[in-house]
Amino acid sequence: MMVRSPRVFERYLFSAFLHRQNWSNFTAFRSSSTKAARLPRMDYQDAVCTLNTLQTNAMALEQVRQERKDPQLQLQAMRSFLQRSGLTGSTCAFTEQILRNYGFRTGFYSSPHLVQVRERIRIDGQPISKELFTKYFWQVYGRLDETKDAHGGSMPAYFRFLTILAFHPGVPAFTVKQPDGPMAVLQERAQEIQCPLHVCPELAEYLAPSAEGNSGVSQALPFQPSPTMLKGLKDTEWPGRTQTLRHDHITYFLDGAHTTRSMLACVRWFSEAAAHHERTAGVPAVRVLLYNATGERDSAAMLKLLVPCHFDFAVFCPNITEVLPSSNADQQNFNVTVENMLTRCLDNQRSWKTLSGQEGRLGAELEVGGELLIPGSLPLVADRRNDTLVFPCILSALQWISQGRDPVLAVPEKRVAPVQPSVAAKATPLREAAQIHVLVTGSLHLVGGVLKHLDPSSAS
Repeated sequence: MMVRSPRVFERYLFSAFLHRQNWSNFTAFRSSSTKAARLPRMDYQDAVCTLNTLQTNAMALEQVRQERKDPQLQLQAMRSFLQRSGLTGSTCAFTEQILRNYGFRTGFYSSPHLVQVRERIRIDGQPISKELFTKYFWQVYGRLDETKDAHGGSMPAYFRFLTILAFHPGVPAFTVKQPDGPMAVLQERAQEIQCPLHVCPELAEYLAPSAEGNSGVSQALPFQPSPTMLKGLKDTEWPGRTQTLRHDHITYFLDGAHTTRSMLACVRWFSEAAAHHERTAGVPAVRVLLYNATGERDSAAMLKLLVPCHFDFAVFCPNITEVLPSSNADQQNFNVTVENMLTRCLDNQRSWKTLSGQEGRLGAELEVGGELLIPGSLPLVADRRNDTLVFPCILSALQWISQGRDPVLAVPEKRVAPVQPSVAAKATPLREAAQIHVLVTGSLHLVGGVLKHLDPSSAS
């Protein structure tokens, strides 16, 4: 449903949520005593619902933002960011695949998840089972719940709890050479918890001896990946990143890009891949952007990078999988209010309208360097409209984009959300198109919600 007024739009979505079959029950569960952790026969969905109670609410997040003004806290945060820089999920995915190709058994912990929370913890490349997640969730949650009164009633937040859940004793730890003080602390702690601690050799120790003169890295032989490493890189699968799904006449391009660098890479990948699909099919495609952003990211800056892709439609929706009854707790988010989610979508729509009016100039600016020019692409579809629409959830957005032409979405259990006649009338190019290309980007949570609907196996 397309509603232009933010307040009317908000009331519509709240009304939809209040009529959800399990919403009132879940609200009561969330505010009830955490002694539920000790109840028998709690299943996977119960575990995820309880885990969701540990999400930091929107008011607490605002307090955190205010605390950022404290310089000392800023320094502590920056120190943490520096330690974490470069260790992206894709880096871990490549490393894990290479190690498995060498025959090692691997454990993998990442964030966020796309469809199910248990994706964050993987053994030998596979998410742990629902049974295993449920078993250890209640063990850890129960212990923390039973001891919280002695610690001021505190419980770890969502992400911290999952990190605690992922750890277990006896796993070897690796570090680099440290100053004496920190190394002593690490060694003492390792001994205390019976954790084998290993210090990795410095990079210089791996270099071959060199002749006199400028020794070291500059004269070292270039690193040559082994065939096993190359196979590991080739075999790595990282869903939601440069992923393509083909459903009859509709091709979905999924990439959870949410930073400037990743969005530039996404634009380059989509432009090349979409042009290749058009050349192969021999006909141009109607292009649709499905976008959302979370947190404090500069949506206008991200959208500006997407303008040269020449979309016929720009569609915006919150990271809500569906407003109709759903039992999927894995993708519920209490870190931001529904009102803020809707306001963000409407702001994105306004930004896109402004940017679309400057499309010719912005496209010329970005294509001067040649990075986004795709040789041999087919002519653009005539009369590019740049229509923008906002939908209350991911499913309603996908249903409007696909216009009943995606067999995965055209099933009885996925009820079609009604839209205004003016919105339905805009869809004529989609109904008549020989092919449709849909780029889903801006948020990994959005990509995860889309995958839940487009790839049912991902939710099994």
